Amino acid sequence: MSGISDVRLTLYAGELVREQDGSSRISAPEGLGMWGLFQHRLASRRALLKLTDEQLKDIGLSSEQARREGLKPFWRE
Repeated sequence: MSGISDVRLTLYAGELVREQDGSSRISAPEGLGMWGLFQHRLASRRALLKLTDEQLKDIGLSSEQARREGLKPFWRE
């Protein structure tokens, strides 16, 4: 395996552990109010739905994972 693959696996393993703990959080810019957070989620989820399979592969997501996250309502974490 290359170094990049090792790093990606390490990061992904950490995400899996956080999901199991229920502590998985998507970071948003600090200082946003409730409506700013909602707007940030909406914009980032729309952008996620527009990514190509190649772009999703670059960030380590499957198209199913991206679709699931992208279709979440903006008020859900």
